This record gives sequence, C-alpha cells and structure tokens, in this order.
Amino acid sequence: MQIFGVDIGGTGIKGAPVDLERGDLTQERHKVLTPQPATPEGVAGCVGEVVRHFEWDGPLGVTFPGVVTGGVIRTAANMDKSWIGVDAAALIARELGGMPVTVLNDADAAGVAEMTYGAGRGRGGTVLLLTLGTGIGSALFTDGRLVPNSELGHLELKGHDAETRASVKAKEDHGLTWERWAHRVQRYLQHVEMLFSPDLFIIGGGVSRKPEKFLPLIEGVRAEIVPAKLQNNAGIVGAAMAAKAAKAVKSAKAVQAAQAAKK
Repeated sequence: MQIFGVDIGGTGIKGAPVDLERGDLTQERHKVLTPQPATPEGVAGCVGEVVRHFEWDGPLGVTFPGVVTGGVIRTAANMDKSWIGVDAAALIARELGGMPVTVLNDADAAGVAEMTYGAGRGRGGTVLLLTLGTGIGSALFTDGRLVPNSELGHLELKGHDAETRASVKAKEDHGLTWERWAHRVQRYLQHVEMLFSPDLFIIGGGVSRKPEKFLPLIEGVRAEIVPAKLQNNAGIVGAAMAAKAAKAVKSAKAVQAAQAAKK
C-alpha cells in the first residue's frame, strides 16, 4: 500500500510516496527549500509543489516542527510565529484541492517510523528518539506507546534552550568541531537521561548518516545510543503512517454510521 508523506523542516520540505509494507520510499524524494519567512501560505505552497511533483491525488500525511493537536499548530519555534493557531491540515488541504491531509509533530512521526521499521523495532521500556537538525525534536515511547508532542529540545541547558546549543544548526552557526559538538550533545543527553531514564536513545535527523563522527565521542550516558536506521526519511515514512491511520479511522466511522442508519 502506498501513501504520500511530506516532512516540513526549518530549512527544507521533502516528500515521496511510501510503501508501508516495507517502510521505505517508492521513489526518490523531492525536496524544496523552506521559504523565508516560513509563513503558513508560503509553506503550504511548497508542500503543494512537492506533492504535485509526483502527481499525487490521494491522502497524505504532513509533519510540522512544533506542537500539533488535532491538525492545529500550537508552537512554531523554528517557523514563522504566524503559524500558531493555524489549522494546518485544513490549510494544506485547500492548497491541494481538498484531498485528505493529516498533520502531526515531525519528531513524533519519525519516532513512530523508527519504532515500527527501524532502530526501535521490538524494543520495550522507555525509548527516546531525538532528531538533531535545525532544532532538536523528540519522540518519547513507553513500551511502544507514544507520548505525543514532548518537545524536549526546549529543555533548559546551561541557561539556554537546549536546541540552541546542541542542534546541528548550533554546530554550524558556531563553527564547532565534531568533538566540541559531541560534548554538547553529551551534556544534553545526560540531562535528558536524568529526567526520563530511557533504556535507548535513537539519534535521528540528517546527522544520523554520520554516526561515526560523533557517537563514539559521547561518554557518561547509561542508556544505549544508536543512529536512526531510516535516517532522514523517517519523518516522511511516519507522516505516511499517520495518513493511513487517519484513513482507517475515517472508514471505520463511515461503517459505524451506515450500520446505525440501518437500525
């Protein structure tokens, strides 16, 4: 079964059809730059561009880097503040002519994908996926169940938002070596471990393609630390999974309504 997934990030918007039997993309993903400023209308237009590139006309899932409840954006740390309060699902659906759209937090999407197809598959206990990129996203699982919208990248670390010190953007902005950046990531992981005592950290985002550059440099963390297996495609896969789940719920409600009408 194929479903389309789009992953909105602070610097890029990428998407592709996903084979949910395998948890993998069926075509090479298409990516466009996130508009600056990243306003709702501008980003929705870019999502439309990605979807139309594949001539897709069915349901799709879309991730957003912030808290999302019921398709509505609640926070937008790395996007334009005009997103707050916007019904993103309705906005993107209008851009695409009314096709069904499901919107969820980007790290939650990546986490669900990793727990289903990747590094977290079959793992119980407490698992934390952390996406290191423009910011730091987080997905928290207890025995495979997601605690949505955890947003642990905004924990305070040395008087600052953690993602301003330990994200990939922070590494690039401050010209940090892999060693210095790994030390910052280590301090962040130690802080998160103190609060949540996870059994496993999964490190996602684009940097998961280069685990040998920094993971061996991290010390003093009890939990196992592994790179994401789906790497930077996890958000796209998780978005497609959310769209499939929403479609199933809608179908079940339609059946229930039809049965009730016959009574």
